[in-house]
Amino acid sequence: MEILYYLSALCLLLFMVIATYDGFYLHIWKYELFNRKDSIFEHKVHTIRALLFPLIVWLLFINTDATSFWISIVLITIDFIVLGIDAYAETDSRKSIGGLPKWEYILHLFANSFHFASIFLLIATKIEITETGIIVNEFVSDSFAQQLMKIISVNMIPGAIILGFVHLILLFPKGIYIWNKLVLNIRRLSFL
Repeated sequence: MEILYYLSALCLLLFMVIATYDGFYLHIWKYELFNRKDSIFEHKVHTIRALLFPLIVWLLFINTDATSFWISIVLITIDFIVLGIDAYAETDSRKSIGGLPKWEYILHLFANSFHFASIFLLIATKIEITETGIIVNEFVSDSFAQQLMKIISVNMIPGAIILGFVHLILLFPKGIYIWNKLVLNIRRLSFL
């Protein structure tokens, strides 16, 4: 079972690296999807996923009680549905900038593969399927692998909340105005 924690932690770390590059640098900084009329829906979908992620991490990866587990399952299901909507909408969303580049499409495949692999690997550590049904294991061991998973998860929450908050404020005209002004000043100073 220890290997499941290690693999889940590795997948979670890889997801966060790719998601930060894709979700922040590409979607917000480079392409400014929130500023493009045809990409606003895509930005809204990304915002939902960005807000769900820290909740899923907290409820599934950090909390150990059965209630948190079942709430996380509901949120994961919603996330999966929203992912499908996102994939369906991306083609139309990126027409004004020449479509979704193949390399970014591949990046999305890897990010979502690592995202859901980390989740399903951790779910495998928490449930036991018996003749009477599914039992959620609320036992917390002091194994190094489980503690490592918890440390990684706890340390990801602040960054995930910040990324979710940035997505959220960019849904509103005042937030977009402040962001655009801030980015303009940063670009002037750093020649990015």
